[in-house]
Amino acid sequence: MSTPKTPFAPAEPGIAAGSAPGAPGTAPDTGDALADAFAAEYSVRPIPAPGPVDTTPIAGTPAALDSLDALWKAVVHETRTRGNDIHLPISLAFAERLCRAYPDADADLVRVATLLHDTGWAHVDESRILSEGFTGDWRKATIRYEHEKQGCDVARRVLPGLGYAPGFVEQVCAIIDGHDTRPVARSLEDALMRDADRLWRFDHAGIALASSWFGMDPATYTDRLAAEIIPELITGAALEMATADLARSNALLKTAVIR
Repeated sequence: MSTPKTPFAPAEPGIAAGSAPGAPGTAPDTGDALADAFAAEYSVRPIPAPGPVDTTPIAGTPAALDSLDALWKAVVHETRTRGNDIHLPISLAFAERLCRAYPDADADLVRVATLLHDTGWAHVDESRILSEGFTGDWRKATIRYEHEKQGCDVARRVLPGLGYAPGFVEQVCAIIDGHDTRPVARSLEDALMRDADRLWRFDHAGIALASSWFGMDPATYTDRLAAEIIPELITGAALEMATADLARSNALLKTAVIR
């Protein structure tokens, strides 16, 4: 299967052209050659968006293209763990928006990696997901490394049979492996998948699900999003989307009052 940049349906009304990133910053030298090369190529952070940035509610623009339906059907089992049947479709919708904002990215790679990135949770000890994966220094939890490895195994199992080339499969695995545990992105596609993985949390559905994982009420969780997750966003488009969604979710959930 060839892997051209995937076309997208036209964006919905309410899209502003370009992005308005905050004060530019530079990524430090990490000692990771691929990450350092990416940081050098995209030295302004958050990365400005050359394309349109849609900050309207994500429910208005679901991932509408049906070219991934066969892949969804191949991983139905994997979607039934840890809320993946909510997390992954919302993340994919954000990934599509990000690819419109960054048209130089390989959209097919971003979309497939986003769809599959957390499928490994279905193949680890489920009793350890919340007890280890969402407490303490959770990004370094052993269960996190395990789910990344298992996600790569899922990709290598399902993608060849759907016609994806071996080289493309390994590109997908390179993004899945380390998406939680490696602190830096190694490519634009890696960065877009990471941002999509974070953006879903700002939607009210993401807040409802993820706050329960961390044992937090919505007000405490949205405070955490503002203090910890927004600074992790790599792209200017994601920053705009997250900021708009967080404001809407806080208003909807009355977090200024119910705390």
